[in-house]
Amino acid sequence: VAAEAQAAARRLAPAAGVMLQAVWFDAGAGAQGRLLLSVHHLAVDGVSWRILTPDLAAAAGAIAAGREPETEPVGTSFRQWARLLEAYALSPAVAGELAVWTGLLQAPATPLVAVPLDPARDVAGSAAHFGLTLPAPLTRALLTRVPAAFHAGIDEVLLSGLAVALLGRRDGAGSSADAVLIDVEGHGRAEIAGADLSRTVGWFTSLHPIRVAAGALDIASAQSGGLAIGRALKAFKEQLRAVPGRGLGYGLLRHLDPAAGPRLAGLAAPQVLFNYLGRQAGGTGVDWSEAPEADELGSGCDPRQPLTHALEINAVTRDGAEGPTLEATWTYAPALLERGEVEALAQSWFRALEGFVRHAAEPGAGGLTPSDLGLLALSQDEIEALEGRFGALEDILPLTPLQEGLLFHALYEGEGADVYTVQFELDLDGALEAARLEAAVAALVARHSALRA
Repeated sequence: VAAEAQAAARRLAPAAGVMLQAVWFDAGAGAQGRLLLSVHHLAVDGVSWRILTPDLAAAAGAIAAGREPETEPVGTSFRQWARLLEAYALSPAVAGELAVWTGLLQAPATPLVAVPLDPARDVAGSAAHFGLTLPAPLTRALLTRVPAAFHAGIDEVLLSGLAVALLGRRDGAGSSADAVLIDVEGHGRAEIAGADLSRTVGWFTSLHPIRVAAGALDIASAQSGGLAIGRALKAFKEQLRAVPGRGLGYGLLRHLDPAAGPRLAGLAAPQVLFNYLGRQAGGTGVDWSEAPEADELGSGCDPRQPLTHALEINAVTRDGAEGPTLEATWTYAPALLERGEVEALAQSWFRALEGFVRHAAEPGAGGLTPSDLGLLALSQDEIEALEGRFGALEDILPLTPLQEGLLFHALYEGEGADVYTVQFELDLDGALEAARLEAAVAALVARHSALRA
């Protein structure tokens, strides 16, 4: 299977219109065969397979039943999307982001390696790889407990852990980095001008830099866990959220704006790439599910393709029989980085993720950060002062105009009667079951956030 997969990839030729190869492995009458589909990356991305696979299964079922295969309509075609991007790239909203991106790339940051990549030497065929897997119990808590405690997305948690590892990395003089640049790759299926990409097949992607700085954080303490790891997650979460529009504008300015593109191209380039591919279901053994041999197929990348980063981390969560596991593949240029150095960095990342999990289980861990407040501008210290007084908070809201009026009158004449106090008395016939009434009121308030406010 591995050999035929490589041969199928070599037969792909976009210039000649050859974008797809299908290979059938016949295991005989008594065993389940395998179908290998190799499609050029210009035509599909990871999300595309989640659209294609159920469509193929439905088509095969229809043919077996003697029916004509039918598929659901596509909301926005790939061509329409390309034209939308071209127009959006020149919009005032995107143009206004240029100062943010130039400032980010001009700010000082510690490089991962001192020597740049050599496109003739540092190619896909010479790259080194290794993988690490976070056990299922830790992954499960990482996906649920940590994001819930810190009001963060799993991508923010993973990137914050990587920042702890990179900022804690020591150079030859024994000092650690003050700030690092990381390229973040995303699925690129953004919501622009009402586009519906839920069933669009093609190569969507986004790539944008982030700058993560240690600031006043004690990274050495954060690497050991405890309160410091929680403060680090909150600080890095805020830095990540400072990126405008989830980073889509950078690629538009860099590649589709003739004035901004050359400016951005001349600035610093991150040497580390991070890509979280989301959560994927494991193979079930039934028709049209992922085959167990899929892990042996390799990347299918042209071995002559130059590396774009000295270090690349591709992570995915896979659902298995024991539960979800976080799997990370580390790819690096061996001429620039030693394996032991990269393995130490990978272990440091996993230790930071474990530190997040342990800390999130402690009483009082987590909490809000300024970006969680949509209607108020409060500092982290002000938020934590309120949390210290009232405990865990769901949100912090400003007073409504009516509430401002009530407060004014209450403070204006503090000793007088409160003219806004209204009391209703209800006569209830029959026996009152107090416990059921309390449970009903509690359920009602729990269901509606407006009542809790």
